[in-house]
Amino acid sequence: MENLLSIFVRSIFIDNMVFAFFFGMCSYIAVSKTVKTAMGLGIAVIFVMLVTVPVNYLLNEYLLKPGALVWINPEYSAIDLSFLSLIIFIAVIASIVQLVEMIVEKFAPALYNQLGIFLPLIAVNCAIMGGSLFMQERDYANIGEATAFALGSGIGWWLAIIAMAAVREKITYSNVPAPLKGVGITFILTGLMGIAFMTFMGIQL
Repeated sequence: MENLLSIFVRSIFIDNMVFAFFFGMCSYIAVSKTVKTAMGLGIAVIFVMLVTVPVNYLLNEYLLKPGALVWINPEYSAIDLSFLSLIIFIAVIASIVQLVEMIVEKFAPALYNQLGIFLPLIAVNCAIMGGSLFMQERDYANIGEATAFALGSGIGWWLAIIAMAAVREKITYSNVPAPLKGVGITFILTGLMGIAFMTFMGIQL
């Protein structure tokens, strides 16, 4: 339980997808103009991450890893399907994103219209893909650890975009120099927030 909590907290603050690795920056910059739309996209990212990483973990453990097919037959112990990882991970992510898109369109059409093209673009959000690849690289011991990492990573991305949206709503009324308005000041703020999040690296987990 302590290990799960450590992975969860670390993935939110220390290994934050935006501020530590700068993953998912396209939708992070584009959708963080208002808190309302940032909240909707952030929740969608959490859901997609929470589903895709555990599913991809199971596929990696029982299909893709070298010797993963031994549960079918011991003779398959030499088979290595890891070269299919990217294709299979992307297929799983695209399927879940399509499901999320249909749900949002059905139950929250206003949010669906506000998010526009950036909702289906979750499928190519490198934060989502990064979650599955980090899961594979770190070789978590069980699906519980993979799920804790997925939830923490999703919440970390949601926290980042909500914080940025809140700041951008405030600076609308600030005297920002004309050349820095929009994307320019957003990149500067992202860098400053990334530096701030570096303080969490001192936490011993």
